Amino acid sequence: MTRALHGGDFRAAKIPSPSAASGDGPRGRGVCSTTFVPPAVARAELSQRDNFHRHFHRRKWAGLFLLSLIQLFSFSATAETNSPAGILQELKNFRETGRVLYIAAHPDDEDTQLITYLARARHYRTAYLSITRGDGGQNVLGPEFDSELGVIRTQELLAARRLDGGEQFFTRAIDFGYSKDYRETLRIWDHQQVLSDVVRVIRTFQPDVVIAGFSTNQTAGQHGHHVASAVLAGEAFRLAGDTNAFPEQLGGELKPWQPKRLLQNVRFFGRNGGTPPAGPHVEISGTDPVLGMSYGEIASRSRAMHKSQGFGNFNSIGSGPRTANFIVLNGAPATNDIMDGIDTSWARYPSGADFKRQIDDIITKFDLQNPEAAIPTLLQLGNTFKGWSGGPLMHAKRHEFDKILCDCLGLSVVNTVSQAEIVPGETVAYHSTATIKSKTPVFWIGKPSKSLPETILNPREPAVQDLTLVLSSNTALSQPYWLREEPDPGIFRVAEPPLIGQPENPPPIHFPEAFKVCPTNYAFEGYGVIMLADPVLAGTASGNFEARRTLKIIPPVSLHCESEVKLFAPGSSREVYVAVTAARGNIQGELSLDAPTGWKISPTQQAFNFAAAGEKKKMTFTVNAPAHAASAQFRAHAKIGDKIYSTDRIEISYPHIPLQLLQPLAKMKAISLDLAVRGKRIGYVPGAGDSVAEALTQMGYDVSLLQGSELTTNRLRDFDAVVIGVRAFNVRTDLAAQMPALFDFVANGGNVIEQYNRPNDLKTDQLAPYSLKLSGDRVTDENATMTFLAPEHPVLNTPNKITAADFDGWIQERGIYFPNQWDEHFTPILACHDAGEAPLKGSLLVAPYGKGNFIYTGLVFFRELPAGVPGAYRLFANLVSLGK
Repeated sequence: MTRALHGGDFRAAKIPSPSAASGDGPRGRGVCSTTFVPPAVARAELSQRDNFHRHFHRRKWAGLFLLSLIQLFSFSATAETNSPAGILQELKNFRETGRVLYIAAHPDDEDTQLITYLARARHYRTAYLSITRGDGGQNVLGPEFDSELGVIRTQELLAARRLDGGEQFFTRAIDFGYSKDYRETLRIWDHQQVLSDVVRVIRTFQPDVVIAGFSTNQTAGQHGHHVASAVLAGEAFRLAGDTNAFPEQLGGELKPWQPKRLLQNVRFFGRNGGTPPAGPHVEISGTDPVLGMSYGEIASRSRAMHKSQGFGNFNSIGSGPRTANFIVLNGAPATNDIMDGIDTSWARYPSGADFKRQIDDIITKFDLQNPEAAIPTLLQLGNTFKGWSGGPLMHAKRHEFDKILCDCLGLSVVNTVSQAEIVPGETVAYHSTATIKSKTPVFWIGKPSKSLPETILNPREPAVQDLTLVLSSNTALSQPYWLREEPDPGIFRVAEPPLIGQPENPPPIHFPEAFKVCPTNYAFEGYGVIMLADPVLAGTASGNFEARRTLKIIPPVSLHCESEVKLFAPGSSREVYVAVTAARGNIQGELSLDAPTGWKISPTQQAFNFAAAGEKKKMTFTVNAPAHAASAQFRAHAKIGDKIYSTDRIEISYPHIPLQLLQPLAKMKAISLDLAVRGKRIGYVPGAGDSVAEALTQMGYDVSLLQGSELTTNRLRDFDAVVIGVRAFNVRTDLAAQMPALFDFVANGGNVIEQYNRPNDLKTDQLAPYSLKLSGDRVTDENATMTFLAPEHPVLNTPNKITAADFDGWIQERGIYFPNQWDEHFTPILACHDAGEAPLKGSLLVAPYGKGNFIYTGLVFFRELPAGVPGAYRLFANLVSLGK
């Protein structure tokens, strides 16, 4: 399944900056496919990834440099290059040893200006731990929801961090939508498991200070996830240094770690006036010396990366003064600054005071016109501390140091292959090119595992190595690590504990690159990432970038079931289609579908034979449903030789993030249910993105997608009903002028079903032919009792008799953004409420208008229909069929 045909996995955007034209502009992060130190991977990007590979690789000699996961940070939205100004900034980063961990619940909950200031002005390693990946949120960009949306928002957070200079972590918690109480949240998430993840991240990152983004006080209107994130931050702060807490994590390089203090970032208090809270107050304004932008502007651009949440044009932080306010929640007291009493210099380590003086001297004498002049003193510095022990921080500092050295040398390596996707068992030929600008003698030892001869690098004369690799036939297919297994209700299952907390997978293939710098023979090693040779050019509103796709591991064939859900009348038979697409030529095998108990499938298997890559065949199975109501999940399997392949292919591509390849199991849900429908033709007006139109097709309707310009009297008379997609009036500007024609369609006997919109950012005030006011009211309990306010109304009786059983099995919530005021012409049909709250009556409103009916609903059909909830199909059929 292909969502888009453009994009790439290796990008470096170019944001205009005042100094860019002179060649003295900001330092880039990932402009080309550099192996051990790309021209742009920032210190935060280097150090964050080190922890994972310490579990899988051992150092071979002193001074070893493991930059193992460049792929994960190759996409950049900054214009930084390894300019002299950028190198000087790296040296200042290297001089500091302070670490700050910010903890909140979702993508976009972080204080981006605070992260920008701490990372870029104070030079601290600064990370954001988002408890969830935002899987349960809304998507204004397209049809992706749930795990696919979580993948998008993961990439948006990484893009944000590449701008503001921070690092990114996650727990395994699943965002299950809005929660009104943190206790419910922690119960659904599996409190102890998520707490263990937060403790793991603290032990991995070893922050001096932990900052909670929210309060632990549950108040009305406060998202339970937000409060839960603060509760978890407090509990993990107390437990991370305790050897008896989660002892299974300890061993190797993961040790107990006790941060010095826990703070709450008190935001938004000034909106209603009042006195700032007692505690440190830190001025976080200023201008970044490399980018030439204010920290507020950088933070705005970082925030704007959350485009799936509608922040694409975010520009409200500004460049004026801003103070961050804090409350000390635990640990050492602080009055003036978050780091009060904490030594953030090298002097905190044995022999570190003298080491700090050496770094200060290098910074003082650094020649912006000749960075190469710093190499001799850098080599002396490197040999001074290459044998020091110190756990994760020291590893990260070695990464930073080796990058500074390589930037001064102008040293880079590019590994490329001719194709972006490899099938297990194939031979990969790759081409390596090493270049250097400096005259300092550097020997490229190459790939130590290949026993290649040393090559001296001459200034601006590329050195080349061509090698091959046979990919093991057991190599795992590329798939985000948290999606490899079926999740538990509130938490992802991850089989490899060292991956927990990390934002992405390690690259599937990487090779050590060993170097030796003379005259001191300072040696280090990095891991290279193989990438596609030919770039794909793309661009966004903030600049153009070069995209290079990194290597992915794929099966020889991909499978795709025709739809997420297939509806059957009890005892009926229907044809089910599975598409098989060849990734390679000369492939033959057999396709089969699982036959769940009570369902019959014929034939049991079908042969396929593909001569060339790219060939596709749609194969038909006849499925007989049981004679009673039932549901089942079918999975497709392709047997090729002695191997079984069972994965779909989904590409997610948007200009602001790298192309994402997902390979979930190829499956579909089959439902046997009594379903009656009336009418034939439906017009569907897409909104922010959903799959309700596909569900209507499954129900037997002829569905046409409509543009705003098609909402005319002549065009609309072709339809029995018009359904408007979710958030259409939040994201579309072509509908407001067409509302009179839509209301005329209703008056002449048509039905309009308008799905939920958010009350803010509406493009029109006239959502209905009668007055209707939206609110933030919602019912988050998907099992909340549904009261029938108008039990005799046709919408609950015709053509399907709706009962309480039709509300069984709903997922995530009942509904969102219910109207709380409406004209008397509307009849409220249902009432429901969360525990301890008054019933809400705005989930489903029906108003006759002329000869037809106008319906507004906040019920989350856009979630229930793709999930195959039978009662949702029956109720939605009644809405469409009303009056027919």
